[in-house]
Amino acid sequence: MLSQRRNHIDIVTLVAVLSLMVIGIGVVYSASSTIAMEKYGQSEAYLLRHLIKVVASLVALFFIVKIDYHQYSNVSKAGLFIAVGFLFATLILGGEIKGASRWLRLGGFGFQPSELAKFALILHLSVLMSEKKERIQDLKTGFLPMAIWIALVTGLILLQPNFSTAMMLFLFSLIMLFVGRAKLKHIVLSVSALVPLLAIYVFSAEYRIRRVMAFFSGDHASSNYQLLQGIIGFGNGGLFGVGPGVSKQRDFFLPESYGDFVFSIVGEEYGYVGTVLLLFLFLIIFLRGLKIAKFAHDDLGKYLAIGITSSVTLYALVNAAVTLGLLPTTGLPMPFVSYGGSSMLFTACAIGVLLNISVQTPLRPRTEQVPHGQTSVNEGGVRTAY
Repeated sequence: MLSQRRNHIDIVTLVAVLSLMVIGIGVVYSASSTIAMEKYGQSEAYLLRHLIKVVASLVALFFIVKIDYHQYSNVSKAGLFIAVGFLFATLILGGEIKGASRWLRLGGFGFQPSELAKFALILHLSVLMSEKKERIQDLKTGFLPMAIWIALVTGLILLQPNFSTAMMLFLFSLIMLFVGRAKLKHIVLSVSALVPLLAIYVFSAEYRIRRVMAFFSGDHASSNYQLLQGIIGFGNGGLFGVGPGVSKQRDFFLPESYGDFVFSIVGEEYGYVGTVLLLFLFLIIFLRGLKIAKFAHDDLGKYLAIGITSSVTLYALVNAAVTLGLLPTTGLPMPFVSYGGSSMLFTACAIGVLLNISVQTPLRPRTEQVPHGQTSVNEGGVRTAY
C-alpha cells in the first residue's frame, strides 16, 4: 500500500470554498426571509436549516481530508453499487416533487441519491482509468466497461426524470475519459449514439418540448415566469447592487430565489461586481484543481482532481448561464451557495478528497528542521538548506 506523504493542504482552494459558503449563508437568508416569515412565522427558519447543513458539510470536509485518497481504490466499486441501488430505490420509493422522484427518505433524513451517484461515479472512473492505463484505448476491455457504468447511472437519473443532472454527469464523465486518453472515436461514437435517445427523451414530455422550443425561439424569458423574474433581478442590481437584504425579487416574485435561482439574488443585491467576484471564486477552484491534478503523484490523484474540479465548476457555470437565460432552465444548484443539503454535503466531501490529494503534492511542502549548515529533503521532494 502506498504511504501518504503529508504536506500542507492547498489553502487557496479551502479559502475559496469557505468564502462561497459564507456568501451562501448571507444570500440564502436574504432570499428566504420573506417566504420563511410567511410560511413559518420567523424569517430565520430557512437560515437555521441552511446553517446546520453548512456545519455538517464542513465537518464532513475536514474528516475526508484526513483519509488517504488511495484507500478509495478498494471501495469505489462497492460505493458505486450502493449509489446505483439508491437510484433504483428512488424510482420505486422516492418522494415526488414537481412531478419528479428525486428524493429518498431514510427515517427523518432525506437526500438526493443522484448527488451520491455523481461523485461515486467520478471515484470509480478514476480508479478504473488509473488501473487500465493504456488499455483504456481498447474498446472491449478498456472503454466499454466504463461506458456501461456511465450509461447505467445517467439512465437511472434520466428516469427520475432529472435531465439536467444526467447530462452534467455525462459531460464531465466524457471529460474524464478524454483526459484518461480514451480514443476520440470511441467518445464520438458514444455521443452519436446518445443523440437520438436524447431526442426521444426530450420529445416524450410536453413540458420539455415547450422549454426547448421557447429557448430556441428566443422567447424563453417572456414565456418562463421564473427566468423573467430572475433577469429582472439582475437588472435591478446594476453595477453595484441594491445592497444586502434589500432584494425585491425575493418578495414572492422569484420562485426558488434561495435555491436554483440564488445567483439572481446575488446579482440584485451585489450587482455585476458581486456576480463577477462570486464566479471568480469558482475560477480559483478550477485553476487550483488543475494545478493539484498536474502535481499529483499518480494517475488516480490526477483523474480524481480533474473529475471533482470539472464537476464543481461546470455546475457553477451552468447555473449562472441558466439564471441569465443563456441556457434552458434546469434544476441545478449553485455549489456551496444554493439552499440544499445533498449538494452541499457531497460536494464538500469531494472537495475534502481534492484537498487530501493536494496534501500529497509538493504545492505547499512541509520542511524538516535540521542543524545549521545541513540540507534536508522535505516531504514535497524539495531540498532545503538551513
